[in-house]
Amino acid sequence: MAQKIVSAAHLKKQAAEILRKAKAKGTDQSYLFITAFQRYGEHLEHLDALQKAIEADGTLVEKEYVKGRANVYVNPAITAYNATAAAADKTATLLLKYIETAPMMDGTADSFDLF
Repeated sequence: MAQKIVSAAHLKKQAAEILRKAKAKGTDQSYLFITAFQRYGEHLEHLDALQKAIEADGTLVEKEYVKGRANVYVNPAITAYNATAAAADKTATLLLKYIETAPMMDGTADSFDLF
C-alpha cells in the first residue's frame, strides 16, 4: 500500500499558512478569498475521505451484473480523487493569486470595491 506523501495535519498547516499570508496582505476578509478558501478546505476533506475509500476498497473493484457475472473495474474513487485533487490545485493557485495580486487593504474595503 502506498504511503501518503503528506498527512492531513500537514495539509491543515499549509491551509493555515495561506490564511496567515492573506491576513498579512489584508485579503482575508474579501468575499472572493473567503469562498475560495472555504472551497479549498472542502476539497481537502473530500480528498481525505476518498483516500480512505481507496485504501479500504483497493484500486480494483468488482461490479456484478444481473446475470451474476462480475467484471473488474478501476475503483471509481480514484477518478474522483484525481478530479478533486486537480480542483484543489486550481483553487490553491487561485488563493495564492488573490493574495499576491491584491492591493494592500485596510480592512474597510472588500475586493468588490476594487471593480
